[in-house]
Amino acid sequence: MVWVQVANAVRVGDEAPEFALKDLSGNLHKLSDYPGRIVVLEWVHHACPFVKKHYTSGNMQALQANYTGKGVIWLGVQTGEADTKSLLKQNKNFKVRASAILLDPSGKAAAAYGARATPHIFVINPERKLAYSGAVDDQPTPDPRTINGARNYVAEALDAILAGKQVGVKSTRPSGCGIKYKR
Repeated sequence: MVWVQVANAVRVGDEAPEFALKDLSGNLHKLSDYPGRIVVLEWVHHACPFVKKHYTSGNMQALQANYTGKGVIWLGVQTGEADTKSLLKQNKNFKVRASAILLDPSGKAAAAYGARATPHIFVINPERKLAYSGAVDDQPTPDPRTINGARNYVAEALDAILAGKQVGVKSTRPSGCGIKYKR
């Protein structure tokens, strides 16, 4: 059933699906809460070595701080079972700069977007169209030493949208740890 849902997920250029997910404090967030805004959805699981690459190096927090400082809404999403206390501690230790971390215990949001790995990034433009889906960068490895000199697809997509231009690379293959869907 999940594979059928993922196969029918949103594609770049389509309207981004609505979601209603609670954050770590229990507050509800919906895509429709952010009309006319750029929204980044970052599927994250801090135990994944590919996610650790971006957080232990400070790369993801720098992206989050840079773009939320420019008005972008950055939402981390954890699919599956989650220990809220542990997540709060991990986010504090990593100094996460996302606007919020959302919980997707059923995997419905992940399936609607076709999230396959952590990290898997989705960039939604102000017209609520999916503008980018894929990897953070062109280095499909958990080695943080590969960040320097890497092509950062997320930064490229956000810079293009902020400048009123078309996103050049609209889709890449995400690399990382598989999303754990509820059975």
